[in-house]
Amino acid sequence: MQLSDVALPSYCESLTTYQRRQTIDVAIGDLGLGSSFPIRVQSMTTTNTMDTEATVAQSIRMIDAGCELVRITAPSMREAKNLEEIRKELRARGYTTPLVADIHYTPNAAEIAARVVEKVRINPGNYVDKKQFNVIEYTDAEYAAEMERIRDRFLPLIRICKEYGTAMRIGTNHGSLSDRIMSRYGDNPHGMVESALEFLRVADDEGYDNIVLSMKSSNALVMIQAYRLLVARLKHEGLKPYPLHLGVTEAGDGEDGRVKSALGIGTLLEDGLGDTIRVSLTEEPEAEIPVAQALARRYT
Repeated sequence: MQLSDVALPSYCESLTTYQRRQTIDVAIGDLGLGSSFPIRVQSMTTTNTMDTEATVAQSIRMIDAGCELVRITAPSMREAKNLEEIRKELRARGYTTPLVADIHYTPNAAEIAARVVEKVRINPGNYVDKKQFNVIEYTDAEYAAEMERIRDRFLPLIRICKEYGTAMRIGTNHGSLSDRIMSRYGDNPHGMVESALEFLRVADDEGYDNIVLSMKSSNALVMIQAYRLLVARLKHEGLKPYPLHLGVTEAGDGEDGRVKSALGIGTLLEDGLGDTIRVSLTEEPEAEIPVAQALARRYT
């Protein structure tokens, strides 16, 4: 039986009345995230992470604008190690806002960052797999072996996060699905959801649930479909109702970026979905905060 033949649960509590989806609570340092808390607003630095002073200065501008979570890219072990210096400097200046390390391709960097900052974000499309745009046919046994490979590479990060009390976002990007996922499930919301669930099942088996999920795309319609399908699949599989991070990838700037973000994020918020949001504009990150606050205000 194909998944498309299965009657999935509804993605929202009511199609006519606003009801926020009830989630588990996630602790990001001292910041609570989930349906027990207001919708959190976050953004991401655009500085070179090795430039400690510039990253600290930009983080402070973001925090002063109302940013509740500051995400910083850590593309290699060098940047991951420097997150400690950034965090120390922010704390020395009286800023205690949780920091999030953004990780692609480098599990070793994630394992360093998880010991330093309050949350790590991994992309399941490239955490273990490398994209080569190949179409790969798997037998069920071969695919099961791939799942074991993912488990073996992902387990060290899970155990570090459990030891240090670090939160994690498993964040799928439509544009970076692995060859394996695209070959098996397709370049679509189904593939996006399955990409995250493969990693989530490993964490669930380990009893680690301090997790946020996201399904981001530069196409607002694809993003909406993926989040709705994710919520339905979590219910269908009996998995916990994890909080959701909402965002439209690289929405643009000016009016276009704001309208595109409002379309994608606002639709899902109206469904009762979403616990933290980031409006991704090609502007200074502090400019994203008032837009995100305006979107969240209706639901707080």
